[in-house]
Amino acid sequence: MSTIRRRLLVDALKLYDLLVMAVSFALATVPALGVGRTVSVSDFFAMRVKLANFIIFFGILIVWHLLFSATSLYTSHRMSSRWEESLDVMRSTALGTLGLGIAAALLHINMASMKFLAMFFLISTGLLICSRLLLKMVLTRARVRGRNLRNVLMVGTSERAVEFAERLQASPELGYRIIGFADVSWDGIEQFLQTGHALVTDMEGLPEYLRKNVVDEVVIALPIRSYHAVASRIAELCEEQGIILRMPSNIFNLKLAHSGAEEVEGQPSITHYTGTLEGWPVVMKRVLDFLLAAVALIITSPVLALVAALIKLTSPGPVLFKQMRIGQNKRRFTIYKFRSMTVDAEHRMRQIEHLNEVSGPVFKIKNDPRITAVGKFLRKTSIDELPQMLNVLRGDMSLVGPRPMSVRDFELFQQDWHRRRFSVRPGITCLWQVNGRSAIPFEQWMELDMQYIDKWSLWLDLKILAKTIPAVLKGSGAA
Repeated sequence: MSTIRRRLLVDALKLYDLLVMAVSFALATVPALGVGRTVSVSDFFAMRVKLANFIIFFGILIVWHLLFSATSLYTSHRMSSRWEESLDVMRSTALGTLGLGIAAALLHINMASMKFLAMFFLISTGLLICSRLLLKMVLTRARVRGRNLRNVLMVGTSERAVEFAERLQASPELGYRIIGFADVSWDGIEQFLQTGHALVTDMEGLPEYLRKNVVDEVVIALPIRSYHAVASRIAELCEEQGIILRMPSNIFNLKLAHSGAEEVEGQPSITHYTGTLEGWPVVMKRVLDFLLAAVALIITSPVLALVAALIKLTSPGPVLFKQMRIGQNKRRFTIYKFRSMTVDAEHRMRQIEHLNEVSGPVFKIKNDPRITAVGKFLRKTSIDELPQMLNVLRGDMSLVGPRPMSVRDFELFQQDWHRRRFSVRPGITCLWQVNGRSAIPFEQWMELDMQYIDKWSLWLDLKILAKTIPAVLKGSGAA
């Protein structure tokens, strides 16, 4: 798509979005006015032809336009999925609704009630998402038929470069056309030529090629260490001629980490991470952790008081057991549990280490002589874990996550991939808890933790919480 055509499309989208917001505003007034109340057509329009009302509404339209532009609603969404584009629209309309609510509060617009704002958000979001998805469908069909294409030049002929190009070609709906490759003569050039892709220029002829050919984007897929100076010069050429420059984000060939672009104090950077780094699901997880932990403590307070009394009456020592544990990114914190062992349990550890019944650095034995009579019941029912709700409230732990390791166990870890479990906040329950607990081998335990990290979602947390209750009642694998 040419620059002029794209500019016309973006301008048309801006006008369309403002029209949708105006229509949504009008439609939201219908339930806000009341079902049983009749308003004549003349009265309806009279409310909006007053000069003051017109100026206020025009100002709100300008605010909406600025908010939509600031949230990147009009940048290219060629590479975005339908879900990602819908989320962008929802974010923009949410800000637009918030802006309308603030304006209504400042200007004392009585009709802008919570009901009105909710209706306005739902209508505007629904209309804009439907229109964006329809536009995406039309553009996709045009690209599949060979229209609205972008010419891409690949710089580099490595296996990674060919793989990147073939991924673009395998998705014709994106509208990218590989016009060729540029590279120097190297040991793998013969293998590259066997792929059937065209080598259109070498590095010396690249500047001239960019000057004389239609090139919309350049993708650099060179070994950065060996060709840093060359890649820098190519980047300068693209900048000078206004050509879009891309680089595959996974320059380290990582197998598990996700990649994302973000700005740090105005400086663009590529972030590699495993699991989920941030976003509303992470925020919701923390909110649910706090609310559910608070409710659990309130509901179980009579049980907590009874257990505390039983511990105090049946064995000497404190009610709570406190121990240093390893948390997220190896931060240390104090964990709270009901004391289920004798006071000198940690000092007697060395005397019974040879009785360990599980593999790996962890220590577990079924008939631990240090466990008290009450403690055995507490462990069997997992009631000893209830004080960890305090850790959840403090943010040291989550309801669901890999179990927090003791310092002793952590220092005995042998493999680095095991330590990835510390990249997330530890939890009271996890896949290990609902799949046999201490009855499963250490290696399988670690694999379950990795599975949780790689496939995490709020839905997975809810499923684990639902499975934890019957697992605890059954007492499977408890020690």
